[in-house]
Amino acid sequence: MSRSEAMTVGVLVIGSGPGGCVSGTMLAEAGHDVLIVEEGEHLSLDAAAHFSRDEMLRKYRNGGVSVALGRQKLAWVEGRCVGGGSEVNRGLYRRTPEYVFESWRKDFGVDRIDSDSMKPHFAACEAIARVEYIPGTPSEMSQRLQRGAQALGWQSSEAPRLFSYDPDGKGGRRQTMSETFVRRFLENGGRLMARTRIDRLRRTSGAWVATGTARDQTGRSQTIEIRAERVFVACGAVQTPALLRRSGIRHNVGNSLRFHPMVKVVAEFDRDVNSAGDLDPIHQIKEFEPSFGMGCSISKPPMLGVALSDRDGAWDRVRDRARRMGIYYVQSTGGTATVRNLPGFADPLVRIGFSDSDLQVIGTGLRKLCEALRAADAVRVMPCVAGYPDVTSRRGVDLLPANLNASDGSVTSVHVFSSCPMGENERRTAANSFGKVHGTDGLYIADASLLCTPTVVNPQGTVMGVAHRNVLDAIERRFC
Repeated sequence: MSRSEAMTVGVLVIGSGPGGCVSGTMLAEAGHDVLIVEEGEHLSLDAAAHFSRDEMLRKYRNGGVSVALGRQKLAWVEGRCVGGGSEVNRGLYRRTPEYVFESWRKDFGVDRIDSDSMKPHFAACEAIARVEYIPGTPSEMSQRLQRGAQALGWQSSEAPRLFSYDPDGKGGRRQTMSETFVRRFLENGGRLMARTRIDRLRRTSGAWVATGTARDQTGRSQTIEIRAERVFVACGAVQTPALLRRSGIRHNVGNSLRFHPMVKVVAEFDRDVNSAGDLDPIHQIKEFEPSFGMGCSISKPPMLGVALSDRDGAWDRVRDRARRMGIYYVQSTGGTATVRNLPGFADPLVRIGFSDSDLQVIGTGLRKLCEALRAADAVRVMPCVAGYPDVTSRRGVDLLPANLNASDGSVTSVHVFSSCPMGENERRTAANSFGKVHGTDGLYIADASLLCTPTVVNPQGTVMGVAHRNVLDAIERRFC
């Protein structure tokens, strides 16, 4: 490690995911001196093929798998690159349901948040990030889920995406943070430092001092110290509480981490549904929300093989029948986790627990998903849970366990939030209704950590809209 470097900025934003990028861009446009630091690399959208091994190694934290431990387990993924999760997710987009905002107002005391007041913030982010419905025909794999829902009389719909579709609907380009807000941020004079990890914050002489390490392209590192009048922490719902706790800020920090726990199945049909070049599937079943929702997943042959890896002959089956297979999921809102730092470890320990009712909800959702796929003419539905039998009949659906066994690592998540909730009820929250950390001056949270509960829908729209709302409030109040 080489010598240290010291810097001074007006506003430091730690993390470049959707919350950090929206906050940094709005601050830069308002004329502030803003530096965004990002632990991962600054890579183009095309630096690695989407959902490839190369992308997982270069753009994800821990190569794509982090694990929450406990009597039950959950594996989750998070991005670690400029643009954060927006660079690696599918960009499915939903505005937050009003019933979610209602619970935030009632249970956490969040001021001035409802669907009407959030409309301009959602619209502003959508205009920059570009949210579109597919103009052409969705993939057959996606349509199968829709047909199953329709056959059963269940509510379902297409999800729009952060995606710029070609006019014929057969191609297009994802609209990630690196493609949208990062460019706008830099055009407005913002500064960006990749490969920079902030380890601690401390308050001294009326300013915040962030210390950490910065790496160059060869991997050589140096210690770094950044002095800022104001700091927006946007490291993600696991790394944000870890940083705050390392910095001595612990009030309701890292005690209430939430996920959208997800279980997958592989459905096999009697004809091709999954062709190379298909656009990402976009149908979702909404009938049972907020208890659980269902949707389609990426189903490339390697992913099919991994999903079925506990079954004998899985790779041979995938080799022969991949075009007739698709991966589908059910996700709920159950389980609560804690985030704690361990001496000598860069990443914190995450411990999770599920109640019996949490596991029953996922178990019910799994049966409903199998029912929908059978109604869509799937000849075989294979739950991606160790020891669960293939479903080939209605009786097979009924024989699935009522409660999911979450001890085998079959539960995963790509949505992580709620570790530092906002609101005026200081018994439950870490920051006020607009993200300012309780008991501090000039310190804000600006990512999914703030979301008081799971959003039920895909959360990126909520993260962006809340960040837009909160940073405009800070600017208008002159950060008071």
